[in-house]
Amino acid sequence: MPYPSTFPPLDIPDGIDLWSFLFGHKHRDFPVTKEILTCAETGRSYSWADVRSASIEFGKGLKALWGWKKGDVLALYTPNSIDTPIVTLGALWAGGVVSPANPLYTTDELAFQLRDSGAKGLVTQPAYLGTALAAAHKAGLPPERVVVLGPRRDPRGRTRHFASIRSTSYTGRYAKAKIAPRRDLAFLVYSSGTTGLPKGVGLSHRNMVANLLQASYVEGSQWRSRGGPDGAGDRQLAVLPFFHIYGLTCGVLMALYEGWQLVVLERFDMEKALRAIEKYRVTFAYVPPPVVLAFSKHPAVDAYDLSSLKVLHSGAAPLTRELTEAVWNRLKVPVKQGFGLSETSAVVCCQTVDEWAKFMGSVGKLMPNMTAKIVGEDGKEVPEGESGELWLKGPNVFAGYFNRPELTKEAFSPDGFFKTGDVFRRDKHGNFYCVDRLKELIKYNGYPVPPAELEGVLLGHEDVADACVIGVEDRANATEVPRAYVVLRPGVAAGDAKAEQLAEWVAARVAPHKKLRGGVRFVDHVPKSPSGKVLRRVMRAQAKQQEQRALGAKL
Repeated sequence: MPYPSTFPPLDIPDGIDLWSFLFGHKHRDFPVTKEILTCAETGRSYSWADVRSASIEFGKGLKALWGWKKGDVLALYTPNSIDTPIVTLGALWAGGVVSPANPLYTTDELAFQLRDSGAKGLVTQPAYLGTALAAAHKAGLPPERVVVLGPRRDPRGRTRHFASIRSTSYTGRYAKAKIAPRRDLAFLVYSSGTTGLPKGVGLSHRNMVANLLQASYVEGSQWRSRGGPDGAGDRQLAVLPFFHIYGLTCGVLMALYEGWQLVVLERFDMEKALRAIEKYRVTFAYVPPPVVLAFSKHPAVDAYDLSSLKVLHSGAAPLTRELTEAVWNRLKVPVKQGFGLSETSAVVCCQTVDEWAKFMGSVGKLMPNMTAKIVGEDGKEVPEGESGELWLKGPNVFAGYFNRPELTKEAFSPDGFFKTGDVFRRDKHGNFYCVDRLKELIKYNGYPVPPAELEGVLLGHEDVADACVIGVEDRANATEVPRAYVVLRPGVAAGDAKAEQLAEWVAARVAPHKKLRGGVRFVDHVPKSPSGKVLRRVMRAQAKQQEQRALGAKL
């Protein structure tokens, strides 16, 4: 039988869009003048009311200047900024769909997303304009549809600043778009698959509203009395990127809904993070495991007053028990875990602050209104406690991949469950444990790295006859890293110099998080199925055996 959530069901409204959910109804138990977004480095800030009014102004400007229509896509190519929520919510107010892109993307990677999403506009920052304009040109997006945000403008005057789109002069001339929450998309986030190009995950307004209510119940009302954020004086350190569904939902949107002040770092830097915690008396943060590792081992931690921290929440990749205990032993700060996916609007499972130690290693319990199955290779549900693929159903689960009906069909079971590709088990208390991944996507510091893409890049080198890329564990940095196993063409000598050359060649052609940090190894052949599919699981097993033999030789 499927596993229902152990939490009581919530009333998920059908008729409210995300913007109206955040701003159109009676606000939560905090004043509208409360500072809600703060730049950690400059102190520049917006109140909840500022974000609301500025998003309306930006939305009206989109309609007035660009003739914005319902369903038009606004792409974002920017590191974290306190201005990002304004353009995001402004586009939603105007009926648009927001498609965030990794600011580390190359020109070709960004151009693909712009073309695939059909983006009608692109928002970036001055430091990223070169790539943004080149990608826009490749995608057929005119330069006048590229705008910059942040405190600085384009020094060469090639693009307009987003503030010039915001205007109060349009008051009364343009109205908020009417949204069908179940059908209309709010976000189009791109998920890198294990094969082929990234695919757009279409998240409806109702998906997002549902997940905010689910997360609010578990992360808000359920544990405010147990030391969790209460919206009154709590401050969240925003180290997660806003272009990722984890940072978007748990950072930006939850802060606006719960009244948590979001202290924003443009990008993660441990010294800057520690300085911000001390200066702003930060009480909690959502982080990936490498940041947990830094809290446990970084020497600078002892130089700052971190006594305001109540809890850290780890997600985006599995967290070891050892890291959890190391942070507790050093700081006496609980580290709890959660699990989510782009396809589920983010949060699927979450530990509560009073259960992190009791069920250490679990990712917590299923969100309210969700149902799960754990299915074996034969397609049948496995007994409780045994491992299998996690299948999910709930109001936060997406309806399908953008313009990819064949992938959508493959992703869902006949009875409507989304097949995550992740291997889980569930204990008798309702806690879920992430065991492994069926999907072969590599997660470097929480960022997805598709092995097929790196294999394709390698195969473009004249000396490479074949290639297989897998993820290997980097214990020192608590993350997976991509490693390439390469077959060289006849007559080309293998060696350290050639391995370094190939790694550098790949690094020059991909985003930084996709570098071959696990190195390059040379093999005689790449294992493949009769149909020609690369058998990465076989290569992983071979790599593990080689490492064990090497370790045995040292002993």
